[in-house]
Amino acid sequence: MQQRKLTSVILSAVIGTALLTGCGGGQAGQAANGAGTAEKAPEQSDKAKNQAVNVYTARTYAVDDVLFNQFTQQSGIKVNVVKGKAEELIERIKREGQSTEADLFITVDGGILNNAKQAGILQPVKSPVVEQNVPKQYRDADNQWIGLATRARVIVYSKDRVKPEQLSTYEDLASDKWKGKLLVNSSTVMYNQSLFASLIELNGPQKAEEWAKGIVANMARTPKGGDRDQAKAIVAGEGDVGIMNTYYVGLLLASKDAEEVKVGNSIGVFFPNQATTGTHLNISGAGLIKDSKNKENAVKLIEYLTGKDAQTQYSKENFEFPVNSAAQKADLLATWGEFKSQQVDFAKLGTNNAKAMEIYNKVGWK
Repeated sequence: MQQRKLTSVILSAVIGTALLTGCGGGQAGQAANGAGTAEKAPEQSDKAKNQAVNVYTARTYAVDDVLFNQFTQQSGIKVNVVKGKAEELIERIKREGQSTEADLFITVDGGILNNAKQAGILQPVKSPVVEQNVPKQYRDADNQWIGLATRARVIVYSKDRVKPEQLSTYEDLASDKWKGKLLVNSSTVMYNQSLFASLIELNGPQKAEEWAKGIVANMARTPKGGDRDQAKAIVAGEGDVGIMNTYYVGLLLASKDAEEVKVGNSIGVFFPNQATTGTHLNISGAGLIKDSKNKENAVKLIEYLTGKDAQTQYSKENFEFPVNSAAQKADLLATWGEFKSQQVDFAKLGTNNAKAMEIYNKVGWK
């Protein structure tokens, strides 16, 4: 009887452990459907928590999952992932407070990273390794978020109908010579908001508004679709020039779809404002959650993601620019050569966002 009772206890413990492990694995890759509807991050025993890190991320790229798996293989620390929209994840972490399971917040925009800092959900990352891996310009002033990769927002053009010497600056896209020839997506797209926020910072609100009016006047069609759709519209002859992020050009060229590869080969990439204020950069970054239960593991993950090997993978697999200068760039990025980038504090992309949206609405950029 005692033997049977002991066997039952052991079996119950095994089943409980299996269920706990299953909950953790099922969370990976799950999207948060809204501020109040996302599934709760997996609960773990104290022992399991010492070998885990919970990441709330707005990045949805395959390379991220690959890097998380590699980190686990090398460190033995499991990465539990909750995916969702950045602002919803911020609100969720705020709502959860000290009970949050989140250890790291990762997103793709400098303005949103600043919003997370202003929301009071982050704490400084203290790591000599991180400081060596990531130059100061790619870190928050208080180290509350750390850059992981950058992408440039550039001018793309039809190789058949436009010569590179016809291009110069973002500001020039608002001139009459591009009337009816410009393709760009909606003002609701975060990357357009941050580009405009940077122009407000560099040129002032009045000049920025004049630029936005000119852009609207020159649009070849009502804004629609994503960045890759602007490139496809150029090749289809709907317009001659467009605005898009560099990494999308790489994704077109690396696509398994022959038509997308054709589109990628048919457009040229131009880095604007090289003689003036530089090309606009945006940044992906990771912030350490103030109430992290696995702080040491979270810092280890940041150290790994900013290391040479992981940075090389960000570039070669997702065509992003590494923040660690020791990393190798993807061959495509290397062919574009070095370029001058804007010297704008990434935090300004957040603080100028409200003004950017006010002007967008005023000038009718849909």
